[in-house]
This record gives sequence, structure tokens and C-alpha cells, in this order.
Amino acid sequence: MPWKVTVRTEGKVEQQRFGELDPALDAVEARGKALADGVPDKPIDAKYKQFEPVQQVFARLELAGPERLLPSVRAGIDVRGDGSTEAYLGRVRRAVVEQLKGETAYEALRRTLASAK
Repeated sequence: MPWKVTVRTEGKVEQQRFGELDPALDAVEARGKALADGVPDKPIDAKYKQFEPVQQVFARLELAGPERLLPSVRAGIDVRGDGSTEAYLGRVRRAVVEQLKGETAYEALRRTLASAK
């Protein structure tokens, strides 16, 4: 199974493997939308600073593949504390995927990965 989807939320890690890119992207979208609906929209108040929900990453959905040991594609979706989503490319150095007008983060990720094939 060449594509791996990793979901990190609230200190838990879940992994799934897929043979093709499209089912992996479908799984990322379905899980991301489910997580975005259950986000507790509240700020975190640290002693020195208050973090608004849009500044918090509630869940991170990572996609890696198609190679197993050293994947050539690393991308994903961040679900923010206010329920908004943001697509990115990379792992350590993340580059935000630019969304076109009327496009969701999931569609932007799909478009970007389709053009990278």
C-alpha cells in the first residue's frame, strides 16, 4: 500500500494505508470534515498570551507516498481551532497551498497533487 494517511488529533495518532491517491484524498477529506464539525471553538489563555481558535491547530491530516521508505509526496490538511482548514505541502518546512476563489482546502490539495503527477 503506497499511500499513508496519518491523523493527529488531541494527542492520538491514527494511520491508514491506501493503494491509490484518490481514495487516500477522499479519506483525508471525509475525516477532516468530521473533525472540523467537532472543534471546540474556544481560545487558549496562557499566562503570557491568549491564542485565538484560528491560531490553534486542532488536527493535522498528513498524506505521504507513493514510496514507502522515502515518500516523494508529503502534504496534508490542518484543521484550525475555529473549524477552518488549510492545505499544505511538505513535512518540516510546510508551504501553504494557495486556494483559488471558491475552492476548499481539500480541492486545492487535490489540484496541487494532480499537477505534481
